[in-house]
Amino acid sequence: MTEPTTPRTADWMSAYQSAWTSNEPADIRALFTEDARYRTEPYATPWTGADAIVAGWLKLADGPGSFTFEWASLVETPELALVQGTTRYTDGPVYSNLWVIRFTPDGRAWEFTEWYMDQGRHPDDRGVDPAPVVQ
Repeated sequence: MTEPTTPRTADWMSAYQSAWTSNEPADIRALFTEDARYRTEPYATPWTGADAIVAGWLKLADGPGSFTFEWASLVETPELALVQGTTRYTDGPVYSNLWVIRFTPDGRAWEFTEWYMDQGRHPDDRGVDPAPVVQ
């Protein structure tokens, strides 16, 4: 069951999706504080600061129209949102996403961490046998 979405999270997610589509530096910068940290994976070294976030984002930019994204709020507090999403790329990959977004009182993110999994890959696709069942 998902939590009701607050206006803050809905507004931020709408702005994020707009920035994701436009890849405009001003749109990206508006989402984050000047000293924000952005992790593309949970244990990755973060892009730290608005300039680094914009540069990193643009280096990995998706082209307009190359994806669709659906999301739902899982948990929200005044300082935190956990968002579950699905990203579908027109060239095939589909990703399950979990985003951890930490907010300042003005609604910008000071920390963003993305967790994602390719829905088309399974452990046995990588030549790894699933864990044996212990009875």
